[in-house]
Amino acid sequence: MNQSSLRGYLFVIVAAMLWSMIGLLVRALHDGSGLPALTIAFLRAGVAAIISLGAMMLTRRDQLRATRRGLGIFVVYGMIGIGAFYWLYAQAIIQTTVTMAVVLLYTAPAFVALIAWRVWGEALDARKLGALALAFGGCALVARAYDPAQLSLNVVGIAFGLGAGLTYALFTIFSKAIVKQYSPWTALTYQLLFGALFLALFQTGDAFAPLIQHPQTWLYLLALVFGPTLGAIWFFTAGLRSVPASNASILATIEPVLASVLAFVILGERLEWLQLLGGGMVIGGAVWLNFKAQ
Repeated sequence: MNQSSLRGYLFVIVAAMLWSMIGLLVRALHDGSGLPALTIAFLRAGVAAIISLGAMMLTRRDQLRATRRGLGIFVVYGMIGIGAFYWLYAQAIIQTTVTMAVVLLYTAPAFVALIAWRVWGEALDARKLGALALAFGGCALVARAYDPAQLSLNVVGIAFGLGAGLTYALFTIFSKAIVKQYSPWTALTYQLLFGALFLALFQTGDAFAPLIQHPQTWLYLLALVFGPTLGAIWFFTAGLRSVPASNASILATIEPVLASVLAFVILGERLEWLQLLGGGMVIGGAVWLNFKAQ
């Protein structure tokens, strides 16, 4: 492995490490500062949009040009891939656990395969069917479907987690279509902007009170913006310059493992052994779906 490839793989690992911090930062903003999930999602998208747009205006102004059709796609892209996804994922973290939320998020590749099958007629071969069985079977174990009493207590949070997986899958599909015409940073800037504008419709003035009452809220918010939101994208994109996309996607699946370790060490979260097995199945399904058929 040459130096360029090694640096690329390290960049992907750093991106995964930054993404793994989302749960802890969301919990800090909600539990410690009292921000609701909708406001966390709005501030995350809005502050990141301002920073990204400012950077693009200073360094890549020409890349902000977009056709009317492109802007229309970015509007939908931002509403679903940023607005809905950020809110659903934050809600899943708050209503379940960091570990359960991040594992449920990794059903996204399975949703991508199902959407591609239904919308574009892509074949569900044995590899994809096996990966889907792993992903959703593992999801059932993580959700404790084997314990109906506990399952009923967490059904809303589980729905939010699966919703996050679905919207992230749609985000991925939009990304594949849009990056053929626009740079990743152009797409990111517009999606953050339109996602924030969409979320702004649901904000109330008193929801922002913690920003004044608890100054440390800004530290957690800026960490969320510069770390998992913008920093992780920068490192992952930089890593893709020397690492094949399929390899990067597979390596990035260390995110739920890292998130689970952080949640265990810092928050004391624990999973039953069947939930751990389920988590491994979901991650295994995601990895399997990223392998190209030989």
